[in-house]
Amino acid sequence: MHRQSVSALVPLLLGRNHPEVFANFISKTRTFPNFIRSAAPYCSIAKIEESYLNGNSSVYIEEMYQAWSQEPKSVHASWDAYFRGSSFQKSPMFGSESMSNQIPLSAIASNIGMVSSSSAAPTADVIDSHLVVHSTIRSYQVRGHLAAQIDPLNLINMTRDEAQRLIIRGTDISDQNMDKIYQLPHTTWIGGKEKHLPLREIIMRLENVYCGSIGAEFMHLSNLDEVNWIRKRLETPGSMAVNVDEKKLILQRISRSAGFENFLAKKFTSEKRFGLEGVEMLIPGMKTIVDRSTELGVESIIMGMPHRGRLNVLANVCRKPLVQILTQFGGLEAADEGSGDVKYHLGTYIERLNRATNKNMRLAVVANPSHLEAVDPVVQGKARAEQFYRGDQEGNKVMSLLLHGDAAFAGQGVVYETMHMSELPDYTTKGTIHIVANNQIGFTTDPRYSRSSPYCTDVGRVVNSPIFHVNADDPEAVIFVCKLAAEYRHTFHKDVVIDMVGYRRHGHNEIDEPMFTQPIMYSIIKKHINVLDLYSKKLIEEGIFSKDEVKGLIDKYDQICEEAYKESQLETQIYHTDWLDSPWSGFFEGKDPLKAGPTGVHEETLAHIGRRFSSGPPNADSFQVHKAMTRILKSRSEMVNNRTIDWALGEALAFGSLLKEGIHVRLSGQDVERGTFSHRHHILHHQTKDKSTYNPLANLYPDQAPYTVCNSSLSEYGVLGFELGYSMTNPNALVLWEAQFGDFCNGAQCIIDQFLSSGQAKWVRQSGLVMLLPHGMEGMGPEHSSARPERFLQLCADDPEYFPPLEDEFAIKQLLHINMIVVNCSTPANYFHILRRQIALPFRKPLIIMTPKSLLRHPECKSSFDEMTPDTEFQRMICESGSASQNPQSVKKLIFCTGKVYYDLIKARRTAGKF
Repeated sequence: MHRQSVSALVPLLLGRNHPEVFANFISKTRTFPNFIRSAAPYCSIAKIEESYLNGNSSVYIEEMYQAWSQEPKSVHASWDAYFRGSSFQKSPMFGSESMSNQIPLSAIASNIGMVSSSSAAPTADVIDSHLVVHSTIRSYQVRGHLAAQIDPLNLINMTRDEAQRLIIRGTDISDQNMDKIYQLPHTTWIGGKEKHLPLREIIMRLENVYCGSIGAEFMHLSNLDEVNWIRKRLETPGSMAVNVDEKKLILQRISRSAGFENFLAKKFTSEKRFGLEGVEMLIPGMKTIVDRSTELGVESIIMGMPHRGRLNVLANVCRKPLVQILTQFGGLEAADEGSGDVKYHLGTYIERLNRATNKNMRLAVVANPSHLEAVDPVVQGKARAEQFYRGDQEGNKVMSLLLHGDAAFAGQGVVYETMHMSELPDYTTKGTIHIVANNQIGFTTDPRYSRSSPYCTDVGRVVNSPIFHVNADDPEAVIFVCKLAAEYRHTFHKDVVIDMVGYRRHGHNEIDEPMFTQPIMYSIIKKHINVLDLYSKKLIEEGIFSKDEVKGLIDKYDQICEEAYKESQLETQIYHTDWLDSPWSGFFEGKDPLKAGPTGVHEETLAHIGRRFSSGPPNADSFQVHKAMTRILKSRSEMVNNRTIDWALGEALAFGSLLKEGIHVRLSGQDVERGTFSHRHHILHHQTKDKSTYNPLANLYPDQAPYTVCNSSLSEYGVLGFELGYSMTNPNALVLWEAQFGDFCNGAQCIIDQFLSSGQAKWVRQSGLVMLLPHGMEGMGPEHSSARPERFLQLCADDPEYFPPLEDEFAIKQLLHINMIVVNCSTPANYFHILRRQIALPFRKPLIIMTPKSLLRHPECKSSFDEMTPDTEFQRMICESGSASQNPQSVKKLIFCTGKVYYDLIKARRTAGKF
């Protein structure tokens, strides 16, 4: 956090001495569309030097006109008279030709500013002072957050004088004008029912709203409805008031949040737990979001978060049994398989009654590695999938909640990749609430060395999200902001960011020494009173609690923790399954883990899918397909008639047959609708009508499952993480991610290493995600030629020295015990079977497929329908049918190969006359 150094660079200069600066500033902070302007002034007022009412600074007039055009009575009578003049409505700024000034100054400005009994026309000074008042209000709305008192350590907060110099510097507001009464513009709600206020009262109310414990960044939003919605909720008098019952609940929740950390510190003095001390209000804030969202109809919340505060969230937000949490400190052996993970990486899934709303709800915390922010896209994919299966198209029942650290939120690129997907049609979750637990430090690095922006949350501005900075030592402000965020998300279905500014009482972990690197900060922290004591003192002074009652709250929760601790000491084992974040109810029941279902399909089904896939839309006469696409469809039809398939048709038949069986198929990645090599073409585009498309595989059967094929943003890390999260939600779905070229998957290496290859071992979480990686030497250079299959093979938990037998039982057993499946198919039929086998298996494993390039159109890379009908399956070994195989006694060398190499060898042997 280094707001002061940045804000000082661009002071806001108002007043008659600097009209150009003010006009430029106002134009940059507009919240409405630009209008066409001409250089001619709208009104020629020669008597006013450097008037605000000129062509260069017409923003205020435009705002007034916008308000008047919607409701004439919403502006002052003088503006109403002015706008009713036909010449104004024909002005260049509304798209017509220039006009001459036919409105006298008195008609424009009479009684426009101060409320006065005088009938004399206002002077230029009156008009100037009126506009300064209006611009001052706007200045607080735009820049007030820079002066907000959001730092509990007071390291970055401005003084009152500094704040006023920043916001209203140069306005020439003299003391004699402070008690004069001004009409409030339509752009503020600080007056409530009052339409006029003294200037002194106006400034005081603005300071209370925008320069107190909350700093609101929202004037950058492009939607004026959102801006006004936020302004109204922030500015309306009494909107931040908290009643007695709410104050009692806040203190109760703070006592649990702080009490949990104190108990762990007392019992496990040398354990790393990454506690919340310094940002204890995170727990009451999250519970407020859960409560308010539940009231608004949300039934399921999927959460992702880093290690700091995780145990507290599990205990007090999710209500994970304390015994299970405390057992993790005992160093016990696990009763089930898996390596497990450190306690502050684990996830959970809870279905419980929300006592505050008396509604049932689901809470899931997704397990994650130490790699900060890596879980963000996974959470989004999981939330999107749950919305899909519930039919929750508006995100009213399922929402995502992401917690961040300040350094990681600013520093990790996957944050941008994730937020960048927030408005994409096939990836949006209809709004995510982001909470940054801002302790003003990243391990040992100060903010001035870890980011180039004033705030750690500035990435939120890129995607048009409002950002609320709040002092974590002001519980009532935190609760207000959390309610506001939940309501904003519900109303506008967009991302919203809460920057909860606190501190970190200990080092990076509890046994770290922070004085090595931040001596000044930690000398202040040592003297700083914690939020529980601060708020307890406040409520005691207000007479809401007595000292004994506060002590009783604290002692009660401590006793609950003590009883759970004693019970945990009796445990002899831990169970990894207690920490599963994505349970698949009933999926594994009644299944033989060593027996897979059939993957062959009746020929009638193959033929039907093939015919539909090679046909245009029902309205083919009016749907103009590209000429080359017509030839492709004809080629597909001929293959179906000949009972043969190429690679693209084999994939389509696999997808279509699964859709017929009720299995949802989702294919995502860069350019996957057409395919990198122009082989897939799952979406047909009308050549003369924009955005008119047809998806043949989505129109195979009237009762089929949905098929989603979607071009992604140009991202690997974020999108692969998203699809992984999507695959975790429902095992009965085929979810695929395709890289543009196989080597591009290294941009998502964190997801591959930390989630795909090790997720089941660490978190007993299975996934059937399929990765399609184009691979092969096709003259594209060293990088695009290889998907690095050796890396994936090294990641497999299998013995490389053991030569596997061919028995079917061993094949399934091997798949059961390894962590992922790596395949390089040689025929379209094998590709067909391997895709269907992902669903036929009685368990789920990630499937990594090295897909071909030149084989997509190779004349010999074809398969027959006979290789896909019932009683056929994936062939681990395909025997050759040449002369050598017919005379095995003459064979001197046996070569095992896969994929494109086989066809190259066949060609070479034919050329040499040896095949």
